[in-house]
Amino acid sequence: MPKALITGITGQDGSYLAEFLLARGYDVVGMLRRSSTVNFERIDHIQNDITLAPGDLIDGASMVQVLREHEPDEVYNLAAQSFVQTSFGQAVLTGETTALGVTRLLDAIRMVNPDIRFYQASSSEMFGKVHEVPQKEDTPFHPRSPYGVAKVYGHWITVNYRESYDMHASSGILFNHESPRRGLEFVTRKITDAAARIKLGMQNEVRLGNLDAQRDWGFAGDYVEAMWMMLQQEVPDDYVICMGETHSVREFCQLAFGALDLDWEKYVVIDPAFYRPAEVDLLIGDRTKANEKLGWEPKTSFEELVRMMVEADLKALQG
Repeated sequence: MPKALITGITGQDGSYLAEFLLARGYDVVGMLRRSSTVNFERIDHIQNDITLAPGDLIDGASMVQVLREHEPDEVYNLAAQSFVQTSFGQAVLTGETTALGVTRLLDAIRMVNPDIRFYQASSSEMFGKVHEVPQKEDTPFHPRSPYGVAKVYGHWITVNYRESYDMHASSGILFNHESPRRGLEFVTRKITDAAARIKLGMQNEVRLGNLDAQRDWGFAGDYVEAMWMMLQQEVPDDYVICMGETHSVREFCQLAFGALDLDWEKYVVIDPAFYRPAEVDLLIGDRTKANEKLGWEPKTSFEELVRMMVEADLKALQG
């Protein structure tokens, strides 16, 4: 039975990846930062099937201990300070976890067992002020937030350890991927939750920032399969994972409210407080390499994703 360690297992991607690996017969260990307010909501249904281990990306020694105790074959690093807006106000914390935390984990693997296969969660936010459309693996990075900058560091330190120590370390440059498990602070879930609440008469409006921002949105449940596929390859490498199509925040609003027979323009209020100090206007990826080398294709359309999220929020609010 192969064993995998997932950092960030209580997050959206961590929960879907844990489900995916369990279905393939893996022994799954989730690394958790000690806290009095850990939210297990996303993994409640599988908590009896996984092992939870204390550890923190800020504490290298704790990661060494986890690796020695559990001896995983694969490590998926999904933990991070992952909210872009927060990274502007907590830039140093974002750097400590999202950037330097990757180095600590790679160092721990190198010391304990360099044969462990490693996956790093890179991000389309690394492209930022894009230099070409669409973005692919060799597109230059130009991050526009402390989060994006930290992800660039995490990406390149993964490449560096792969080249310096011959480690099986791969990065997935994942474009925006959403689901009903997405946190409410993210604009997609904020929209679907608001649409459901407005439909039920629980609120009257939703305040948003830049409606013209365009993103390449896919379903997180599809994207975790690509993570696993990368670590099954004989040679480690980096891959863009995306839908290959772009949609605006405005279009997301139209679909989400439309799914409930609501006119989004009656309820969406533009609020400058939600604009970023430096905006990323257009992200759209090229998944050709992942398709050709991994055989990966997304299964869920953008329209299906939005409807899935709206229906899940409506059902949850109705109890």
